[in-house]
This record gives sequence, C-alpha cells and structure tokens, in this order.
Amino acid sequence: MKNGAVNLVDLPFPAYVYDLAGLADHARAIRSALRGAELLYAAKANPDPEVLRTLAPHLDGVEVSSGGELAHVRKALPDIPIAFGGPGKTDEELARAVAFNVERIHIESPRELIRLQRLGRAEVLLRANLPFAVPGAVLTMNGPFGMDVDALNECARRIADSPGITLKGIHAHLASGLDAPALLDLAKRMTAWAVPWLRGHGVTEPEINLGGGMAVDYTDPESRFDWDAYGAGLPQGRLRVEPGRAVTAYHGRYVTDVLDVKTTRGETYVVLRGGTHHLRTPAAKGHDQPFEVLTQRSAPTGRATLVGQLCTPKDVFARDVAVPPLAPGDVIAFAMAGAYAWNISHHDFLMHPHPGFHYIR
Repeated sequence: MKNGAVNLVDLPFPAYVYDLAGLADHARAIRSALRGAELLYAAKANPDPEVLRTLAPHLDGVEVSSGGELAHVRKALPDIPIAFGGPGKTDEELARAVAFNVERIHIESPRELIRLQRLGRAEVLLRANLPFAVPGAVLTMNGPFGMDVDALNECARRIADSPGITLKGIHAHLASGLDAPALLDLAKRMTAWAVPWLRGHGVTEPEINLGGGMAVDYTDPESRFDWDAYGAGLPQGRLRVEPGRAVTAYHGRYVTDVLDVKTTRGETYVVLRGGTHHLRTPAAKGHDQPFEVLTQRSAPTGRATLVGQLCTPKDVFARDVAVPPLAPGDVIAFAMAGAYAWNISHHDFLMHPHPGFHYIR
C-alpha cells in the first residue's frame, strides 16, 4: 500500500511515518477557525524538526517547557516567537530564556519570579490555578502547576516594584481532554475573572493564554475536536491557545511487522518488532492504539493482543482486539502516533534499534 511517496510495506521496520502535507492542512484549518485568536504549538507533543518546520507558517509561536526544548526549537525555527512555561525552571533555564529573548515567560510561583527578577528584563504571564470545577477532564492541572489568588497577588505586587519585569497577562491551562463546549465554558469563566484582575493591576491590554487540552479520542480516529465551534465561541480580547496533541496526533503512524503469533492459555498474542519503548502512548494512557493491517484484506476472524519485544507484560499496543489471520511478515500501521509517542518513550530499554523516520510531503 502506498501513501504519498512512501511505500509503507517496504520500509525497514519499525518506522515512524509523518504526513506533513496533511499536518499543514490541519494546522491551516485550525488557524482559520480561531478567527484571530493566536495559535501557539506546544512543542512537547512532538518536537520533530520537520514537524516544527511544517507547522511554523501557521503559528504565532511555539511553547516550550525546558531549556532543552528552548534550544531545540530555536535551532529549528530561529525566528519564531517562543513562550517558556512549565514548573521547576532552573536558574540556568531562566537565564537562557532571557538570553534568547523569548517573547513570554510563564511564571509558576513567587519564588520563580524572584529568581527571574535577578536575571534581566522579561515579559511574563502569571499561571493561574483557580478552583474551577472541570467535569469530564482527562487531566486536571493542579499541585505544581500555577498559583492561587494569594500567590498571584504577591507576584503582581513584586512586578509593580520591578522595572525589568512586565506583566502582560494570565496563563490558564487548567485541564486536558475536553470537548469544545467544555473548553469554551472554561475559557469564559477564566477570562471573566482574569481581565478585571489584570486591569486592576495596571495591565491595559490583558492577554489570556487559554492553554491546550483539546480532546483527542483514540477510540475513534475520525472524531475531531470542533475547532470551528471553539473559535466562534471564544470571548473577545487578546487570546492565545496552546494545543499540542490535537494538532499532530492524527498525522503520524508507527509501522512495524509481525515476528510471531502464539497462543498461551487460550489467548492469542501477536508479537511485533519494536514495542512501547518506541510508541509509549497506549501504555501511558491505558488504551488500545488504533491500527490497520496493511498486508491483509481479510475480515477479522479472531481476537488477539498486540505486543512488542520488551521483557515486560506492560508492552501492549492493543489488548484483545479483532484481527484478521496474522502471520510473521504481516505489516501493521498504528494510527494517531503523531503526538506524545516517540518523544515520551523509553527508547533505550533493552537497547533495541531505534525506528526510522519518514515524511510524506
């Protein structure tokens, strides 16, 4: 089976295949749907340089969460605006952010602000972690992420006495895995609090970064976040959104071949080359990774668990799923492997070879 210029069944396995043409179309559509809200890409989702370069024409900036990501993105995209977020920033990372003249630094605590004040000039957003209920969220961002109102007020007072630091707005990523109506409700509640609070602290043009968290449904690859409804419903004002997974997940596949098929205690296991040390997503999220058998046209006639080569029973791509008759040499492509896949995987466990990377342009 061919896809673009890449013949998937003839690749050296395992392999990642990124559909850059599809990714560019998707990013262009997101940008249009946002209707003037700024689009930043969360590089943590997939920092592959070709992915970054494909997205760049459709972005207002990139969000990074470490000094390593900062250096990596700056090398791949020398001129793009960068926002630096995440808890636990070191003095070295803050100094690098100031030296690289990042556009925004997202402050997570009063102590982090104090350390930044010693380093030079910067424009900042304060990350808020307000006690809003977030029903239906896959993840809620609390604990080490952001500040409550007392800490936010302390930061605002310190910034007022610090000529080198300029308060530009609020960062407000509170949850992940939400659909458009739920995210819009959160956006409206956050802006209703943040805009008056910022104006009260002398910010004349408040900026609100709403973060990401757009739902991605691995059980239904055809289901997509409703960007049109989200963009149409956003409140007025200078807003930024910061998606990652919902941008790139759909445009990567992990392709590999069958090494063995065995039945143990009545259950069938299909052993694949590679494993979750390459594609960590199903083990991390506890789901079955969607897949297609590229070398079979037969309808499913049985059930099996798809596993990798690692010496752990947790090395599972999909458990007890419908499959056609499989044999060594068959080729399987796991879909939705474009985000939080290779880059979060424990690559060197058992020291198997790394996958190849291929691009459809």
